[in-house]
Amino acid sequence: MKRIRESEEMYLETILLLHRTKAYVRAVDVCDELGYVKSSVSRGVNLLKKKGYITVDAATGDIEFTDAGRKKAENVYDRHQTLTKVLTKIGADAEMAEENACRIEHVVSDEMMEVFKKFAEDM
Repeated sequence: MKRIRESEEMYLETILLLHRTKAYVRAVDVCDELGYVKSSVSRGVNLLKKKGYITVDAATGDIEFTDAGRKKAENVYDRHQTLTKVLTKIGADAEMAEENACRIEHVVSDEMMEVFKKFAEDM
C-alpha cells in the first residue's frame, strides 16, 4: 500500500511541476521527467484517472487535474518544499535535502508534517 501511495504522489507532483513549465502535459512528458518506461506511466496515469485525480483528453493525450487531483498534488509539493527547507536549515546541503525530502514526503505522518511546518514557519 505504501508503494502505491508513493508512486501516485510522485506522478501527481511531477504532473504539477510539468504544468508550471508547459502548457500541455502528456504521458510522454512524465516518462521523460521521471525516466520511467511508457507502460509504467500508462498504468500510473490510468490509476490516477480511476481515482478521479486527472482527466486525459482522448484526442490529444493532454493531462489535466480535477479539483481533487490538483489539491492532492499541491499538498504533496508543499510537503516536499517544507521538508527541503527544514533539512537545509538543520545542515543538509541543497542536493541532499532535496533528495531526502523526496523520499520522506511520502512516508511522514500528517502529525509529524505539522511539526515540520511549524518549525519551518519559526525559522
